[in-house]
Amino acid sequence: MKLSVPGRVTGAAVIAVAALLTTSAIADAAPARMAAAPDIPVANVKAHLTQLQSIATANGGNRAHGRAGYKASLDYVKAKLDAAGFTTTIQQFTASGRVGYNLIADWPGGDANQVVMAGSHLDSVTSGAGINDNGSGSAAVLEAALAVSRAQYQPTKHLRFAWWGAEELGLVGSRYYVNSLSTANRAKISGYLNFDMIGSPNPGYFVYDDDPAIEKTFKDFYAGLGVATEIETEGDGRSDHAPFKSAGIPVGGLFTGASNTKSAAQAAKWGGTAGQSFDRCYHSSCDTTSNINDTALNRNSDALAYAVWELSE
Repeated sequence: MKLSVPGRVTGAAVIAVAALLTTSAIADAAPARMAAAPDIPVANVKAHLTQLQSIATANGGNRAHGRAGYKASLDYVKAKLDAAGFTTTIQQFTASGRVGYNLIADWPGGDANQVVMAGSHLDSVTSGAGINDNGSGSAAVLEAALAVSRAQYQPTKHLRFAWWGAEELGLVGSRYYVNSLSTANRAKISGYLNFDMIGSPNPGYFVYDDDPAIEKTFKDFYAGLGVATEIETEGDGRSDHAPFKSAGIPVGGLFTGASNTKSAAQAAKWGGTAGQSFDRCYHSSCDTTSNINDTALNRNSDALAYAVWELSE
């Protein structure tokens, strides 16, 4: 639109008006960058792990599929999310003759045609409480979701968080979820981030090498800490990202190692003990709250939040 200027307006005034309009146009054309990801308090993540341990202890020592400990774990997570303003949905399925559950939590707002998901499996094996496998991922995803609520974060994309059942029986819950999606709804998921065993006591820092953009996001975070990473190979295809990847959805994630042995080179790079498993309590009764490396849990929780913020802008 052409602006008319009265003859008596001074040249200085014209310049001032033009400058103001130009500044406004630039602001409209280039909105400010979204807020940076928050630091995730590791004490909060550990508090969730303490609750999961208590649930296991009160329910036969485990939180396995179809057992009371699993349902109590799901109820704990759901209550936290409901109080924080998420829309939660419980998805029910059957596996090995027992009822299982997935928990899905959607944060209001964002483009429903561009969904960023972060998820973890909530079940343990029957032999133990499963605090690293996979209370660690479940607690970190929960605390990242609660951080979204505390910040009242309003990203461009829609945020969805998930806790899967019956992973230990062969990715049953996550596969059920993906298979239940229509083709159109699968196409709306722009990325799925998976977190399975992110606090191993003799940790490595492994990044999934699936979607390049997601992989780069995690690597950039760790480069900022000065921590070298390696490509994740031990659990490749063995966790809940696999059904998403098979459906053509971009995936990525983090892992600190399971029964594989840490090499001398890895110990030199990351600390810890060479010649010992990353997690000596993998799938056993000693996978308790004492089976967690706080530094790894802290770093990976922060990396999780960083990726959620970066990929949802």
